[in-house]
Amino acid sequence: MNAQDQMPFLMPPAVSAEAFTDAEAAVARLEALYAQATHFLLDRFRETVAGRRPATRVRAFYPEVRITTTSHAKADSRLAFGHVAVPGTYAATITRPDLFRNYLIQQLGLLIRNHGVPVFVGPSATPVPLHFAVASNPDVSVPQEGVLDFPLRDLFDVPDLSTTNDDIVNGTAKANPDGSGHLAPFTAQRVDYSLARLAHYTATDAVHFQNHVLFTNYQFYVDEFESFARAALADPASGYTAFVAPGNHEITTADGDLPLLPKMPQMPSYHLKRRGGQGITLVNIGIGPSNAKTATDHIAVLRPHAWLMVGHCAGLRNSQSLGDFVLAHAYLREDKVLDDDLPVWVPIPALAEIQIALQEALAEVTKLDGFELKRIMRTGTVATVDNRNWELRDQTGPVQRLSQSRAVALDMESATIAANGFRFRVPYGTLLCVSDKPLHGELKLPGMASDFYRAQVGRHLLIGVRAMELLREMPLERIHSRKLRSFEETAFL
Repeated sequence: MNAQDQMPFLMPPAVSAEAFTDAEAAVARLEALYAQATHFLLDRFRETVAGRRPATRVRAFYPEVRITTTSHAKADSRLAFGHVAVPGTYAATITRPDLFRNYLIQQLGLLIRNHGVPVFVGPSATPVPLHFAVASNPDVSVPQEGVLDFPLRDLFDVPDLSTTNDDIVNGTAKANPDGSGHLAPFTAQRVDYSLARLAHYTATDAVHFQNHVLFTNYQFYVDEFESFARAALADPASGYTAFVAPGNHEITTADGDLPLLPKMPQMPSYHLKRRGGQGITLVNIGIGPSNAKTATDHIAVLRPHAWLMVGHCAGLRNSQSLGDFVLAHAYLREDKVLDDDLPVWVPIPALAEIQIALQEALAEVTKLDGFELKRIMRTGTVATVDNRNWELRDQTGPVQRLSQSRAVALDMESATIAANGFRFRVPYGTLLCVSDKPLHGELKLPGMASDFYRAQVGRHLLIGVRAMELLREMPLERIHSRKLRSFEETAFL
């Protein structure tokens, strides 16, 4: 404990934890506690900026949910989530319960039902940083250090790296300071950090993100996605209700106007919305594993049901043609960006549910099936590298490794997205389209690319969308299977 934590604090009125056997009531209590804490901080901050500086430090706490079990009776082992592994006390700090309302009701309801005990909701011991308290309020912003005539951290809590990390999902976290285990994969501060970064990188608020996320590395897919979205909005039977573009511009009709931002974000995101968040989000992450890691690091806190990479790749086999598809069933990781979080010796398996959905969607869109489908699709290992111009290096090194790995395609994002899906327990998959064959003299040159793009991008995007629709129809317990869970897992998805 530092000297500042020993100083007196101005805090909201103290409240005690309450027991709940109804998940909706528990979430309503979480919402009330969170609102009390953030409104308190906002009010004190406004007073401070107006010149009425408080005489002491100001602090409010995240709410938390806690459960204690004493029985060794096994929960339904068919479920990969919704229960704790061994008796004990488990806790999780919670932020933005309004945003995560459906998720929290689902997860708490499973806990209550599977263990037959109440959950307790009350204030945690983790302070809410001022920056995160104001993040969801567009009318208030925290000035940069030096703008005010006093250090902000002298009065308010600021983000703390000790509670803003991936220790839980990486399997390296120790027990909570009070000895309780971890109930959720992320702490409240870690979630808040990612919510803030998502708004920055994508120029859309987290509330618009859907449960099924497509990643791409070319603008062409964005144009096709918007066309698909407008057609879907014109069809009342589609079930899609709105389309959101960067800047949080939203349309609900096919002819709605979507103004372009004067400056696009680094990873523009587009959201075809459906009731209950069951629509599809498309994120143009651009080129490279660093972008792929950044996007998935932050989207993971939203707990999507699946994410897929639909982009372009270099075909490595002479038997492939430009425009052929590659369904990844293994990954060669030479991207390097996740090596510290997920060692390269950890296998990244293909997930049957995802593979089947992608192949069925491919067959449906191309009107090919069975042996005929093999004319345009190969399954195999996809290699992901961190060097865009890998083919310009000495060929004996990278080419030999690619051959030994049996790789059929190479890109700069797919293995990163799959590895982070594995790490964050988000079902993942990859369907790529061959845009060049550098080892066989077919480079991606402007004249060649234009014909390829026109012919292939539309149906490639449509395949990704259709695969997501097939995954959406699966029961939650089937898509979130035990394959992505370790020996000791958090109860929350």
